[in-house]
Amino acid sequence: MFETRSPWSGRIRVVDDRRERRLIVGGDTLSVLPLDGDWSPVRREYWWRAVATAPLPRRPAVLLVGLGGGTQVHLLHQLARPRLVTVIERDGAIVDVALRWFGLDGRDRLEFLCGAAEIVVPWLERVGRRFDFIMEDAVYAETPVRALPLARALVPLAAPGGVLVLNRHRQLDAHRTAAALRPYFTDVQLQLVRREGNNALVICHGSRRQSAVESWSS
Repeated sequence: MFETRSPWSGRIRVVDDRRERRLIVGGDTLSVLPLDGDWSPVRREYWWRAVATAPLPRRPAVLLVGLGGGTQVHLLHQLARPRLVTVIERDGAIVDVALRWFGLDGRDRLEFLCGAAEIVVPWLERVGRRFDFIMEDAVYAETPVRALPLARALVPLAAPGGVLVLNRHRQLDAHRTAAALRPYFTDVQLQLVRREGNNALVICHGSRRQSAVESWSS
């Protein structure tokens, strides 16, 4: 359907089969969009589980770290009716593809912050932004050197009663991430998405405001 390249992501492809459109970057499927409008197959995937299992308030303010094609945005509008979805995405080419090919151009209450999470996340804390639901899907299967500081940096952005969800690799860093976040939340759960897969969700709820959060560079 469409192909481009970017300095950040390399080869970016939009591929259609009979039932769904896929965003493929570096050989990995980052997002899907059902062409027939049937989202039921997505219920087996981590995008759905992240929203469906989290204790969300009505009309949440949402922060997504990593956009892909915006599958999570569509599911949030189905399941939670957010009052605002803020997205951090470093690659403008990904944003352009999501708007053009994955239906995000028709979504309102959507805010894009284009830049590296290392810069944007601390800025959001400094200006006092808080979110009821935070989903981090930007450093899956990366080394803890980058993944753990990002996880900790997101903690202050959780509103009272808010939820932080991180998509992690079950064998590489899921357990380590969950352990690192337990001092900051009253409830931290690790959920395997599918028995045959490697996606694991670290779901954190009940922020401990008195706990000091380490800086990005620590």
